[in-house]
Amino acid sequence: MDIYLNGRMLTPDEAQVPVTDAGLQHAVGLFETFQAHHGKVFRLDAHLARLADAAHALGLAASLNPEPLAQAVQQTLTHNKIDRARLRLTLTAGSLSLLKGDEDTPPDAAPKVRQTVSIVPSEPTQFADGYFEKGISVVIHGPGANPFDETAGRKTLNYWERLRSLRRAAAVGAGEAIWLNITNHLASGAVSNLMLVKDRELLTPYARGEEVQGALAAPVLPGITRAAVIECAQTLGVKVIRRMLTVDDLLEADEVLLTNSGWGVLPVTQIEKHTVATGVAGELTTQLRKDYLALVETETASA
Repeated sequence: MDIYLNGRMLTPDEAQVPVTDAGLQHAVGLFETFQAHHGKVFRLDAHLARLADAAHALGLAASLNPEPLAQAVQQTLTHNKIDRARLRLTLTAGSLSLLKGDEDTPPDAAPKVRQTVSIVPSEPTQFADGYFEKGISVVIHGPGANPFDETAGRKTLNYWERLRSLRRAAAVGAGEAIWLNITNHLASGAVSNLMLVKDRELLTPYARGEEVQGALAAPVLPGITRAAVIECAQTLGVKVIRRMLTVDDLLEADEVLLTNSGWGVLPVTQIEKHTVATGVAGELTTQLRKDYLALVETETASA
């Protein structure tokens, strides 16, 4: 499939960025990954709003208009005649040294940049049905999520430590690493959001923007899939509680599930040597996955 790069559709061999790009030089950039169904991205507006918010907060762009990015995504889908695919949108600061500013620009202002925008489509990952019935095992990683880090809870290009934690998990046969924050409270998975079920209530750590007033910023990504699953739970009449959670909460949970745009809702049935409940996907997790998939189908098929 062809790649969108700065307004042009190019073959993978043609799509290149300069070695001076700030994304390559300094990991100055953001990204979003999303799934297309029926030629439409599920909740694209929410993905791009999150991207624009992070770009403004981190100084990548004083303001970012999501509309041209939405048009670029649609161009990529149309050009490649895509019905179903995984897409990754990457936004970097382009060929710019952030240490050099315009002499007329105040030192604390966002620099004037010509960003690099790429959209890379690929085949969606296929998961066997048994994957969502048997669930996966996870390991504990951390403390690693830092509320004092302004980039935490954002999808920046600096994913090295998260990928390292995934490799460590894979080395012992686990499918995800559960990150702790610096106070040893639960944060998220390395590439997913975390939810627990206890006494038919859905519990999840605070995400960025959900904190109690006056508290430190939560170092947890406000996941788009997470938000959709919360909606599904509330439609079922399930109480959703956002709060600080501990490893004890994790081990005592009736069900554990992970959410991201790739797998949707994924049950966790093993936490290192600890088996979650009966060791298979729980009733509410199974229902939430079913309802989430139905929601995706409804919203994308209506286009």
